[in-house]
Amino acid sequence: MPPALQAIGITKRFPGVLANDHVDFTLEKGEIHALLGENGAGKSTLMNIIYGLYQPDEGQILIDGRPAQIASPHDAIAYGIGMVHQHFMLVPPLTVTENIILGQETVTAASRSLGPLAWLDRRRAAEDIYELSQQYGLDIDPEARIQDLPVGAQQRVEIIKALYRRAEILILDEPTAVLTPQEADELFIIMRSLVAQGKSIVFITHKLREVLAVADRIGVMRGGRMVGLVHPADATQEMLAEMMVGRECLLEVEKAPARPADVVLAVRDLRVRDDRHHLAVNGVSFEVHAGEILGIAGVQGNGQTELAEALTGLRHAVDGQALFLGLDITRAAPRAIIETGAAHIPEDRHKHGLVLSYPVRDNLVLCTYYLPPFANGITLDDEAINQHAVRLVREFDVRTPSIMTAASSLSGGNQQKVIVARELSRPVKLLIASQPTRGLDVGSIQFIHRRIVEARDQGAAVLLLSAELDEITALSDRIAVMYKGQILDILPGRSAGREVSREKLGLLMAGVKDAPADRKVAHG
Repeated sequence: MPPALQAIGITKRFPGVLANDHVDFTLEKGEIHALLGENGAGKSTLMNIIYGLYQPDEGQILIDGRPAQIASPHDAIAYGIGMVHQHFMLVPPLTVTENIILGQETVTAASRSLGPLAWLDRRRAAEDIYELSQQYGLDIDPEARIQDLPVGAQQRVEIIKALYRRAEILILDEPTAVLTPQEADELFIIMRSLVAQGKSIVFITHKLREVLAVADRIGVMRGGRMVGLVHPADATQEMLAEMMVGRECLLEVEKAPARPADVVLAVRDLRVRDDRHHLAVNGVSFEVHAGEILGIAGVQGNGQTELAEALTGLRHAVDGQALFLGLDITRAAPRAIIETGAAHIPEDRHKHGLVLSYPVRDNLVLCTYYLPPFANGITLDDEAINQHAVRLVREFDVRTPSIMTAASSLSGGNQQKVIVARELSRPVKLLIASQPTRGLDVGSIQFIHRRIVEARDQGAAVLLLSAELDEITALSDRIAVMYKGQILDILPGRSAGREVSREKLGLLMAGVKDAPADRKVAHG
């Protein structure tokens, strides 16, 4: 039996970059093939070629052993290939059925002769969608509106949308990035149900634990090449990480127990509205002490973004109070908060973290360019700025051809390192880190985690907001779980001598307060 999909000798060049270098990839029928790699390793380019978004410079694609010409996603769908993107392609006000049939509308036989005026046969489409959901255990209401569904259900809609288009091959791009642990477990059950019924799945992720749990085979890319193919039974997380980055990686965060001191940040009954004027933060209260990391866990979209923006001056609260070292910063400007001793690693590094057109050296002094030694009155001291940049580029391992290179030319990981270098190279009493490693590879994640822990150990209070549960549990000394704009509970982290279970955190992230007990952990 021929493979479901073969990519043979795929080569793709962009200006100055060899993104895919004679890559071979095989997806067998009825298997889950996980694809791992750092940012820039070439895995997204390969999948975009298979889905028709890019055209290869060399190589060919075979579907069921026969050459396939895939010039567009329309061609890919015709060949039975469906792709579920990390960011869902759904229209929130429309129903499940309306989203799924967009571009595939079924019209009634009686009205077909009316051409553009034909009536959509929503009832028949809804019945077909319901049957698909039952067949594959996807459990979705065809009449529900997308905006009323939790994130895990929205993802199931994306999968049904691909199946409705008769996909035999599914490409799942970072499918668990916004899911609770329980929703991720449900997705794995669905994936197993799909392959049991003959579908084939490419599973793109950076979560090594998940790869080992669900994949049949694991392909690893590095530098545009396929560098390894292993079976989960023969692999460990450490082995996979080393294959991805080409060197040994320490996956465990080395962190001594916290030594919390005085309260640095006190938040009292804070209320913040989002861009649509809805109450995104609804009566939140907590404290962060010097020398500790308080992690805010939660599925993205539960008010974490608005909370961080309110605490850094990017958005004003409508009620409540935030005190930083006893000073009221509830409606303070960002510069005033910075000058009090705050540092901010923003969620959106392009929008709030960098001036992309500026060179690296200028981005490294965005918070301090007007202060000595970088300025004398209104005159900038270029030599001092240059020396500062050279030192930070070396100390924070920023991979850049020059300190004069535009920030837009750097990889995501190196852009993030520029932000971390700028924020942590000055005296910091409070660090607010929002999604600090989103989209980064294993090596960059390891580096930034180490720097966050060092800031804590030097006496800073750290507020960590992350949708990555592994990141929250690895770094946090205490964990607050946020759901629909409120904090449901604050739990002890690892260094407190107890480790809260992933199951309990997952249930809280889904709004369920009754959860399993924590478990004790030993510290060596």
